[in-house]
Parts: sequence; structure tokens; C-alpha cells
Amino acid sequence: MSTDAEQTPAAPPSPDSPPAARPRESAKPERAEPVRPVRLRPGAEPQRPVGPAGGSGTAARAAGPAPTGGPVRPKRPRAAEPPPPAAESAGTATSGGTVPPAGSGSAGATPPRLPPRPYAPPVPAVPPKPVGAPLHMASVLPSDIPRPEPEPPAERRSIARTVAAAVALVTGVGLVVGAATGSLLSDGPSAQATPGAYEVARGLWHATPVDTLFPPRLEGDGAGPGGADRVWVRVAVAPPADCKEGLDAALARELRRVGCEKLLRATYTDATRSSVTTVGMVFTAAGAAKMGRFEDRFDERELAARADMLPRAYGTETGPAAGFGAEQRATWTMRVLSDAPVVLYAVTGFADGRAVTEPQPANEAVHPDATTAPAQAGLGHDAEGIADRVERGLRKTSAKATESPR
Repeated sequence: MSTDAEQTPAAPPSPDSPPAARPRESAKPERAEPVRPVRLRPGAEPQRPVGPAGGSGTAARAAGPAPTGGPVRPKRPRAAEPPPPAAESAGTATSGGTVPPAGSGSAGATPPRLPPRPYAPPVPAVPPKPVGAPLHMASVLPSDIPRPEPEPPAERRSIARTVAAAVALVTGVGLVVGAATGSLLSDGPSAQATPGAYEVARGLWHATPVDTLFPPRLEGDGAGPGGADRVWVRVAVAPPADCKEGLDAALARELRRVGCEKLLRATYTDATRSSVTTVGMVFTAAGAAKMGRFEDRFDERELAARADMLPRAYGTETGPAAGFGAEQRATWTMRVLSDAPVVLYAVTGFADGRAVTEPQPANEAVHPDATTAPAQAGLGHDAEGIADRVERGLRKTSAKATESPR
């Protein structure tokens, strides 16, 4: 029976399994350098292991007892070296045998491969901005491209927006106030006439057909009491006259302030032939400014509502307007136009010729609570309705004449 010293250590078996997987570098554990076992020839004395004891248990026992002097301090693992050539992957031959690669658990294991060095981008000429700092386009644009203007601070933007909002508000208020003022100063649906249109309207009395100024038939949709529809038919047209012969003395005297040039008149009756209305237009010689002052005088002194300013009626010898005279005048309306040198009026009475002792202004006779005979018969609505439609026709005619003067 032979002793342990006489036994020859068996050669480590060749590895049949594939090379061990590459160790991960994230944990980086502390481990000692493995012992490199040496293959001895028969009869040769075993060599001492190189480095501290390690590796597999079989290799440690074959190498003999550990060297004196205590355990060797384990070293930190170094960066992995590139894999050796294929000829050297099984170990390094020495005079005493083959030394297996370092770090393998069994002889002949392939050492881990060194991963390729990661690509590092070139260092930029301009150092990058610190994390969290705002990035401006001016720092990354080429030098030949115009840099955008920096955005003003929030405080300056807020002040600018406040000023812009205030300007817009003042402008809007000015427009609204101007529109409201113009509406108050205008006469009815029409605005102030231009000087050209005003002068054109002055000559309409002798250049316009009578059927245009006084249409043979007037439609009064909703113009009657309670919104009822009315229709008026023309029954008489007076020849042009002077104010002195066509108006009462008080009204003619007042109209001399603006220069009465010509008086035009026509008489209408309603569909039931129960009422008759004379509508007239006085063309004056005054300019726009003077007519404006005359209108103010009429309004301030309420001349349109005075009974001594009652216009004359124009009756006929036969027909519905026969006998329509001064005693049959029941209600009236009068208005000074601001966009034409014209004073327009309408006076209404009963078609049966009855006399009225107390005439009533039309704006009072159309009131729902009015109880007078003219109000109950709707004579105020006849006067207002006919005057409104003749006035609208005059404005349309003046507008057409201004667009294409004769």
C-alpha cells in the first residue's frame, strides 16, 4: 500500500462543458486569486501553489498544504483582459505541467472576455448647459442664422398687455358713445345728410313726378289702432303753392324764418272712406345749419303741438274729401327734417264733414288711454301713418337722386 506522497496526482479532466459564462461586473465581489495547479511528472516533487489557496477543492488538495505565514490577503479584481488566443485557452505549459487559466473553477476553463469599450462622443467645444437651465435657440443656431429676439420678462409683458387692453376699452367706449350720440342727433332712421344730398333734396319739388312724392296708394302694415293694417288711397293733389296762400298766418309767419319756397299737398282717404288726411311738404331756402337751428326752436317751444300752428286741409268739391275744411280738422302732426330742407305735416278729419271743436295732436290721439272722438276713431293713426310713409318716400327719392343726379 503506497503513501500519499508516492501517489501521482491525476491530471485534471478535459472540460466537456462549454466555457463558463462571463461574470457580471455590477456586483464586483471580493475574491482571492485562484491557485494554479501544476501538472507533475511521476517522481517529481510537488511545487507550491502560486498565490493564495482557492479554486476547486480537488485542485487545492493536489497542490499540498498552504504556505506558512498566514492566509494571503485577497486582491481586488482587476479589469478583465482581452481573451487569450485559442492556443493558450487551455492553459500555459510549464516544465511541471499545464497551468489552468486564472479564475476558473476547474482546469481548462476559458477566461471571461473583455467587453468592447463603449463609444464615447467627442467632447463639445461649448460645455453643455447645466441640468434645469433653460435652453435658448440662440445657443444652438449657427453664427450665420439670425438669432431670435429674447422674450421680454413676464412683468413687462403684463404691463404691455394691460396698456393694450386699456386702449382697446377706451376705443370701444368711444365708438359706442359716438354711435349713440349720432343716433340721438339723427332725424328718424336716416342720418345727417351730406351737403350734396341736402342740395339735391332742395330741387325735388319741381324735378320729381307727383306719383313719386305722393303715391296713389299707401300701405300701412300695422299702422292702425292695435296694430291693424291700414290702406290709404289718394283722392286729390293740389297744385304747387306759396306758404302765404296755403297755410294759416301763424304757421306761415314762423316758416318765413327759413324761407318758404314751395308748398306741395295731397289728400288721402282710408279704405272705409271714414277719414280724410291732407299731407303737405314745405320746401325751404335755408341751409343745413339754419334748418338744424329751426328744428331746435320747434322742439324747445313745442310749436308742432300748438293749435294756432294747425296746418290747413285741402278738400275737394266732390268725393270723400268734399267739405274737408278748417272746422273738420281733428288731429295733426308736424316735423322738421334735418337731412332735407323740408317741413312735413299731415292733418286728418272725419270724411262725413263733422266739425271738431278741440283738435288734438296726433301723438296724443294715438295713446291707448286717449278717449277723445278723434282718438277713438283712429284719426291720430291715420295722420302719423301717412306722414311716415311720405317722409320715407322723400328720403328714398333724395338718395336715388344723389347717386345718379339728373
